[in-house]
Amino acid sequence: MTTPPSDTPRPGPSWTPLDARQRRVLGVLIEKAKTTPAGYPMSVNAIVVGCNQKNNREPLTAYDDSDVEESLRQLCALHAASEVDWLGRVPKYRHHAYEWLGVSRLESAVMTELLLRGAQALGDLRGRAARMEPIADLAALKPIVDALVERGLMIELTPAGRGQIVSHRLYPAHELAEVKARFTGVGAHDGARSQPAAASPHPAGPSLARETPAPGVSAPSLAELAAEVTELRAEVARLGQVVRELESGRPPTP
Repeated sequence: MTTPPSDTPRPGPSWTPLDARQRRVLGVLIEKAKTTPAGYPMSVNAIVVGCNQKNNREPLTAYDDSDVEESLRQLCALHAASEVDWLGRVPKYRHHAYEWLGVSRLESAVMTELLLRGAQALGDLRGRAARMEPIADLAALKPIVDALVERGLMIELTPAGRGQIVSHRLYPAHELAEVKARFTGVGAHDGARSQPAAASPHPAGPSLARETPAPGVSAPSLAELAAEVTELRAEVARLGQVVRELESGRPPTP
């Protein structure tokens, strides 16, 4: 089944790392099953359109039919998706993410947004996942994230707190290392929440001048500054998307 009968995780997950194109195809299948069920299961052409749409996607892609068909073959071999027996001439496909990932409805919405956009701030993740399943606020998101991190499906890339950045863990090993490296110095948390390593007292490379804070004023930590910069970049990207959609005559995406 596409939708589980209850909001409890499915037993026996069998997920494995996926490449970028496989993640996008699987994410589109899950997203469209939730947001446009009338058009699901999906044809290859519909999946291509979903992969390449300009909203709720990062990075933007230009996949063609052969790209998507190859990814679908791979996902079917992994039992993450399957072709549906269809009376029409066009093959259609559905996902098996609930069983394959071992997730609930709410968890699948969170994982889908991570598959479609990669690393992002918790606040952005909450708003985007709420398009598919009701997640009222960050307090409601927290236990979902905790459960996914505990089961190894998510990774915390910056320490807990305002602007925390998270991602999924379906990256192949080399991609996962690259994602973690982007946040080196901010503190990457994998699996259980370990404390960030202390900064080296003798960092390599040229030294950076540091301003001395005024008496009684605490200087912001590197983690706080990096998290705020990441959050600001995400906000700029969202505003840019709104401007593009307004220029094209489409109503802005929430």
